[in-house]
Amino acid sequence: MKKYTRRDFLRASALAGGAAVVAACAPAATPTAAPTTAPAASGGELPFTIAPGAENPFGLTNVEVDGVFFAGGYGDDYIKYCAKMMEQAYPGMKVNVTSTQRVGDTLRPRFVGGNPPDVIDNSGAGQLDMAALVADGQVADLEELMNAPALDTPGKTVRESLIPGSQDDQVYNGKQLALNFVFSGYGICYSKALFDKKGWTYPATWEDMITFCDQLKKDGEIAPWTHQAKYPYYVQNMVLFPLIYSAGGNDLIVKIDNLEPNVWKDPAVLRAVENYYMLYDRGWLMEGTAGLDHTGSQAEFYKGKAVFIPCGGWLENEMKTILPPDFETTMSILPPFKDGVGNPKAAQTGGGEPYIVPSKAKNVKHGMEFLRFLMSKAEAKYFAENVLSISAVQGGLEGAKASTFMKAQVEMANNAAGAVIIQHIGTWYTAMWSEIEVQSTNLLTGKIKPAEFCDAVQKAADNTAKDPDIKKYKREA
Repeated sequence: MKKYTRRDFLRASALAGGAAVVAACAPAATPTAAPTTAPAASGGELPFTIAPGAENPFGLTNVEVDGVFFAGGYGDDYIKYCAKMMEQAYPGMKVNVTSTQRVGDTLRPRFVGGNPPDVIDNSGAGQLDMAALVADGQVADLEELMNAPALDTPGKTVRESLIPGSQDDQVYNGKQLALNFVFSGYGICYSKALFDKKGWTYPATWEDMITFCDQLKKDGEIAPWTHQAKYPYYVQNMVLFPLIYSAGGNDLIVKIDNLEPNVWKDPAVLRAVENYYMLYDRGWLMEGTAGLDHTGSQAEFYKGKAVFIPCGGWLENEMKTILPPDFETTMSILPPFKDGVGNPKAAQTGGGEPYIVPSKAKNVKHGMEFLRFLMSKAEAKYFAENVLSISAVQGGLEGAKASTFMKAQVEMANNAAGAVIIQHIGTWYTAMWSEIEVQSTNLLTGKIKPAEFCDAVQKAADNTAKDPDIKKYKREA
């Protein structure tokens, strides 16, 4: 794996005055529905001027481009907008947009049959196994795209036009094999209006969070927490791993990613898991949480049934049809331990919504060109104003209106000053990640205790480490 630094992770991508902005590390929300197909409309004027020398760098001819895209928390209107721009730039070209909420189920037969689409948004709980695709040589190297001229940022390549660090987790053995479109924060969401009304202050430390939640539980008016229980990666990403980071620092997360022996039995990991268990053990979870999916729990959150919910930058857009007008969604980092080892201001940021071009696609270069249009300032502005979220393009929010929720993510990232909490298990070792999800559910429903959780996850890590059929990756920092 490429070595990367985190200090430059959040540079650029201005709101006003050049503020840095941040991204969703987790997959977007994942309900189930049948795929729908809609060709983008063509014709009309481009909403920007193509940079000099940036016209058709791949020497494309007019063909019918085939794209399959995850339509979750961000929807698919922004994808259709990108397809329309590409058609406008290439009169006679048609870009078909097929939207699905189960990417893996939709596309596995096509990969097996040797006829994958030209470009894919590989996101959601049902996404394709990226590590398996990489090991099988099914994903095109995007180096040519990264070195191509940016569409509407004169004098820069695509690589140079993107927020530093936003693409690091999609580098496999030195090759850029996917591009993260989204760059936003994710953490603990709550109502600013409610906190203002009650005179509450967001807890500064985890110990403060314990006191605050215990008091909420005692008062009995509103539950302290809920979470997307049917998709446990939300809560384990945004509560468990920040607690591990705080207890043991970044070095401990690196050891976990590198499958070091007995790392899940480290005292700092056990301490984190014991505090994670408090969500269940101290009765903080809203009644009925265990049976809820992402939209169900988020709907209850917006009804005022729980104070906190872990989520990413897509939350408001995903729930926009039921948003209370005066709710003022905001986001903060999970409070660190008072004596924590990790940087107390570290935020969870990074790229999300990964796009790939299959190596065996009929039109590989056309798939890359779609991504060049996707990674444009024009697309970024549309995404900000219509999806209330932030893309990975530097300066992409110039002139765009930003919601309270977006501003909160910017503030969270700026306070972190580049200190980032990130783990790679979910990308590198999907079977192990699935086992963590199972055990996380068991823990937060009281079926197992913290020590049993650590034993089970350590067993999964050991099995992964010794399995010769699983490709291993090495993280340095």
